[in-house]
This record gives sequence, structure tokens and C-alpha cells, in this order.
Amino acid sequence: MSKVIYTYTDEAPALATHSFLPIIEAFAGAAGVEVELRDISLAGRILAQFPDRLTDEQRVPDALAELGELAKTPEANIIKLPNISASIPQLKAAIKELQDAGYDVPAYPENPQTDEERAAREAYDRVKGSAVNPVLRQGNSDRRAPASVKAYAKKHPHRNKPFAEGSKTAVTSLADHDFRHNERSVVASADDTLRIELVTADGETRVLKEALPVLEGEIVDASVLEAAPLQSFLRDTVARAKEEGILYSVHLKATMMKVSDPIIFGHAVKAFFADVFERYGDDLAAAGLSANDGLGTILPGLDALPNGAEIKAAFEQAIADGPRLSYVNSDKGITNLHVPSDVIIDASLPALIRNGGRLWGPQGEEDDALVVIPDSSYAGVYDAVIEDVKANGPLDPATIGSVPNVGLMAQAAQEYGSHDKTFEIDAAGTVRVVSGAGEVLLEQAVQPGDIWRGTQTKDVPIRDWVRLAVERARVSGDPAIFWLDETRAHDANLIAKVNAYLPEHDTDGLDIRILAPAEATKVSLDRLRQGRNTISVTGNVLRDYNTDLFPILEVGTSAKMLSVVPLIAGGGLFETGAGGSAPKHVQQLVEEGYLRWDSLGEFFALVPSLEKHAEQAGNDAAKVLAGALDRGTGRFLDENRSPGRKLGTIDNRGSHFYLALYWAQELASQTEDAALAERFAPLAEQLAANEERIVGELAAAQGSPVDLGGYYFVDRAKADAAMRPSATLNDAIASVQAATA
Repeated sequence: MSKVIYTYTDEAPALATHSFLPIIEAFAGAAGVEVELRDISLAGRILAQFPDRLTDEQRVPDALAELGELAKTPEANIIKLPNISASIPQLKAAIKELQDAGYDVPAYPENPQTDEERAAREAYDRVKGSAVNPVLRQGNSDRRAPASVKAYAKKHPHRNKPFAEGSKTAVTSLADHDFRHNERSVVASADDTLRIELVTADGETRVLKEALPVLEGEIVDASVLEAAPLQSFLRDTVARAKEEGILYSVHLKATMMKVSDPIIFGHAVKAFFADVFERYGDDLAAAGLSANDGLGTILPGLDALPNGAEIKAAFEQAIADGPRLSYVNSDKGITNLHVPSDVIIDASLPALIRNGGRLWGPQGEEDDALVVIPDSSYAGVYDAVIEDVKANGPLDPATIGSVPNVGLMAQAAQEYGSHDKTFEIDAAGTVRVVSGAGEVLLEQAVQPGDIWRGTQTKDVPIRDWVRLAVERARVSGDPAIFWLDETRAHDANLIAKVNAYLPEHDTDGLDIRILAPAEATKVSLDRLRQGRNTISVTGNVLRDYNTDLFPILEVGTSAKMLSVVPLIAGGGLFETGAGGSAPKHVQQLVEEGYLRWDSLGEFFALVPSLEKHAEQAGNDAAKVLAGALDRGTGRFLDENRSPGRKLGTIDNRGSHFYLALYWAQELASQTEDAALAERFAPLAEQLAANEERIVGELAAAQGSPVDLGGYYFVDRAKADAAMRPSATLNDAIASVQAATA
């Protein structure tokens, strides 16, 4: 039987689920649509790894593995909310919460020595970083701003600030010796099992990965970021920021590239505090305090060291003597170098561009910044946008077009710097990728400290990606640009496949091009300023970057995007937006009883999910339900019922009330399904008649601290109480469920 699966994730999206899911269940149930919840939160994923250490009452099913299998079937219908892509500090914090709650999960083994520790480390490696997305994304991404969102942005444009005359904000990256310039790529000629090995300068062969299965036609890449040039580059950037008197800011993606980018982050920490690590590096290492975890872990850990006060003073002096760091939260003293996952490039740089090229310093002051993106692979995209805005002024949401995205991501395509194919090298030598027959397919010289990474991109997802790009160009009538660089090894192989597969489709009359990312950015920006749309057809990393960059500039947030993943097997995955600001939202709820998370992404995802269910189950009522929700969401936008930013305005809970009101009214007034109209007419009347009372009950819940029982492991009953404070609204929703039952 076809069901809609709604995912329980983390932080603000999970809290919003406590308020919105009962509404979904009531409305969907009335139309014969079964909705089931699956827990793929970080805490839930951790618990699922250790059933043998838990009591019967504590065990949870491995919902992610279950949904991964479902995603490979035509019956799949999954609504996926944003989840934590856990950095090591976040993972450790979640583990501690679970341990404090009485769950016997092991500590995270930094340097596993025993079989038990190695098994625990492998289990946690399956949980950290972007563990969810590769499992569920068994299709490619189709992401765009819904027409209602675009219309609202034009009618009520947010402000993109101009860059000041003479702005010193600039992007800087390695010019060589990085992943971009060292890349090698090969296309598998047959199904095979490859081996990754390090042949040291002493002649020893160390197997880094014993078995790497590949399929015929699969693109296999290898690259290395050289540590010595990286360290030299980073020290130069510190000196440059100091000389120019601007903020120093490093921008990475430690959540997606969960192995490589925390190491790069650690190099940045060591470069900024070079003298401190030169004097006290051995003391820090002996205490297990790693630069890769950032100042947020190092500084509190110094309290346990005999010379901790001395080392802390050295860090403070280095901050005083160096360039001003950009701050994530100056009130709390959280710098750009505190936590690797705090400054996520796809969220932080659009915010900088919107703010006129300025970040925030130690006193909360705004200033120009040196934007340090060590690997140059996609740095040119951000450089192109910054230079365009400097030259042509800020983008005006009231007049600009759009840059929707078709992203290659199915079957873990282009999972760079992540998972089990990225290694920090500890000996000089050569890393080789060897075929089952012993042929060396790829090889690169390495030195100690270098970061070597491999990646795979299967042929079937590439074919589907090309098909989806052509389909979107045909349906929309907009040009589609493949953002691929013929001078990059991987992209050259991908271009060959794109050129081979395009003739399989009807492209007559379509404008389909292939341009390097920086050039594609410039063309898209030029068309954007003319009010025209351009589809960006990109690989996985640029999909992640572009689906934040352009929406934030166009409509103010990436949370308002429609994100559909047509699964290759025929099912559907419907994603609800990005969660980059979710931690700040939780903090505000805990401190002020106010949640400003905007659930528009959930509203948008639910529409195509219900339409998919109608198709899967032959349920016409589900299609009527979807149409009414779409119209109700349009009215929701017109009436400006999204959460405000400050206490005292409508918050997430109030936004759900208004969505329920408009959805019920649209169902009551539609003529396609008389039974549904009759069923929802009383609810529409009840909610409208009690609007003032419900809004008052919701407002009364604001202003006081909220105890959730945990951050990563939330007490569900406490979250229900916090997120459903209106008895009048709760009773109205319950009446629909009772009538259905």
C-alpha cells in the first residue's frame, strides 16, 4: 500500500514537526492518505547502530536503512526534512546527551586501538557528516522557486545591500597543488573491484581500501590537496588580512566533505595560531585537543592541562595580534575558527553577499572580509558573484529572474572528501588505484599530511541527470547550462558522457550549453539581471552551493524552494529546504519560547508528495488535497503569515495555524470532491471563528524559556507541549481525526 513517509530529523525542523505533523495527519487521513513518521535524526541514527548495547525499551529501528531500501522502489514517497550533517564536535555532543540519558552508547574513539573501538568508530563513521543524503538520494535533484514564492518576492522584495565603494572583500584560493589542479580521472571499462593503496618511499605497500566495487562506465577520480602548499597559502592569507585591515574568514563544507574539510579547517586554525602550535602543539596533541575540532573544543579543554592558563593566554594574545577574525556570534565569543561546521560555505557566503560583502567582527561590527576558500574547485563561482555585484550593484528581487537547478547526486555521485575514500596521508610515497587485474589506473605522489580523496559517479545517474535537464528545459522553455570545465579531469569525462547522451533526447529548439562554472555564473547573472531564467545543471557539490546561493539572493532564503527528487526506480523524494540557520532558531526557542523556523519548504514538498500518492494509489482525493494545499499556501504568502524574526510576532506555531485555516477553507470551497468539502467545512468555520482565541493562546506561550530535555535527543513529550500550546487548535484538529476514525 502506498504511504507518505514523513521524516523526523533535528533542531528547528524537528521541533516544527511536533506542531505541523498532527495537522498533516488529520487532513491526509480525511482523504484516505496514510502518513507514517520515521526517525532519521542524529540521535536516532546513533541509537540504531548499537542495538546490542541497549535495553528492549531503548532500541530503535534503523529507519535510514529502511528508507534507503524503500527509495529504490516505485512505491517510495518520502518527505525529507533538513537533518544535521554532523561534525565530530556535534557527534560527540549527541553521544554525551544519550549517555547522560542512560543509553549505553560508546564514546567516540579518536584513535581506536581495540576491535571494539574500531567497530564503534566504523559505526560512527556511518552516522557523521552527510550520512542521510547519499542513502535516500536514489535520484537526481530538481530544485526551483515555486511560482508563488517568486511572485511574493517580487511583490515584497527583501533588501540585498550594495557593496561600498572600494570594498576590499575578496575571494582567495590556492592557485595550484589543490584538489582542482591535481585531479586524475578514469572511466571504468568493465565491472570491477578496485583497490586503493599507498606505496611508501620505503617500498612498503599499505592497503587504504581493500575493495572498491565499480560498474562499467563509472567515472572514478583521485586527487590530492598538498599540505605544505596549503599551510603556506593559509599563512599568507592571515598576513594579507592583517595588512589590509579586514576580517579573516575561512569558508568550507565540513558537513558534506566530512573527512577532508575538518582537516583543512585544522590547517587554518594552525596557520592563524602558528606561534601557539609551535610552542604548545605537543601539549595539545597529548591532551587530545585537535585543531580539526576548532577553538570551541580546544579552549574548554585547556582547563584540564597544568599549563592550560598559559596556553589560553597565548591563544588570546594571538587573536589580539592577528587580523580580526570574523565571528559567528560575537556576543558569545564564537569565532570563525571555533567549530568546523559553524561556517558552512553555501549558507555563509550568500549571507555575506546579501550584506554588501560584509561579515561581523569581534565587537559585532560589520567590515569587509578576506574570503578564504582553500580549494579552488568552485571558488570562482563566489568570486564571480562578488565581482558582479561590485560592478553592477545588488540584485533586485523585484525584477530579477531565477536560477533553478538540476543536480547530479543519485547513488552518492560526487561525494567528494567524504565517506571511506578520503585519507590523511602519514608517509611519503604514491597512492594508487589498482584494478582487479593489478593494473594501476590512477596514481599520485604524496607527502605526510597530504589529503588524498577518491570519488565515484555511476553511469546510470549521469544518464538520468541529462534526461532531467532536457526535460526541465523543455517544460520551462529556459536555457540549460551544464556547469562543467573541460580543463578539469573529472569534468572532461563527464562532458564526453553528456555529449553522448544528449542525442538520445529531443533537444530541437532547446538552448543547451556547456560552460565552466565561473563563466556559467557570469552568463546566469547577466540573464538574471534581465529578468530571465537559466537552469544550472550541476554536479553534486555545486548543486548544494547553487541551491542556497541563488535562492537566498532571489527570494531571501533557500527554505522556500521546491525540491523534488524523481527517484530512478519511479518513486519520489521530496526535500523541504536547507537547515543552516536551524541552530540559532533552537537557541531562540529555548531562551524566549519563540521559534522562527519557516515551514514553507514543508508546505511545498507536501503538495507534490500528495500528487505522487494520488498517482501511486489511484486516490483522486489526494490530488484534491494537494491542489487545495497549493492554493492555501499561495494565500498564506499573500497574507504574509510566515514567522517573524522577533518575539511578539507570529512564530512557527502560528504559521501552522494559518496554513491549516487556509487549507481547510480551500477544501471546503472546492467543487471537485463534495465529500471532502463537506468534511472540512466545519473545521474551516471553527478555525475562522476562533482565530483570535487561537492566536492569543499561541502568543501566550511566547516569552518564557523552554525546556526541551535535550538538544540532539529531545524529550518528545516536552517538545509536544512546547509546540502545541493552543488547546483550541488542538481540539479542532483532533475533531477531524475523530471524524475520520
